[in-house]
Amino acid sequence: MHSWHPEPEALLLVSTTVADEGAARQLAALALEHRLAACVQVGRIESHYVWEGAPVQEPEQRLLFKTTVAAQPALERLLLTHHPYALPMVVAEPLVAVSPAYRAWVLEAIRPQAGGQAGTVLAD
Repeated sequence: MHSWHPEPEALLLVSTTVADEGAARQLAALALEHRLAACVQVGRIESHYVWEGAPVQEPEQRLLFKTTVAAQPALERLLLTHHPYALPMVVAEPLVAVSPAYRAWVLEAIRPQAGGQAGTVLAD
């Protein structure tokens, strides 16, 4: 098995799902407020899965967070802390062949502001 050792500024797409628009907006706002994502896309989907032995089909909201390898651990902590599900899916995929201008925008959006630190999540 190969180990993946990306650069801290490599871009990732982190995704999760929630049941409703309100929860999606809350998670998106928290990620942006803490500068853990440059952008969060939210879209309606229909999920089909097995839960506690029974098939389930229901609408959900998918969130796609554009972030970096360096910010991903803090983003994951934030999502797991504030997620409404008992067992949330939080996965990260590397983004490859990203245009230089877009990459620069993501890095700038996540970079800490003067006097602040990106990736810092305060417990509520």
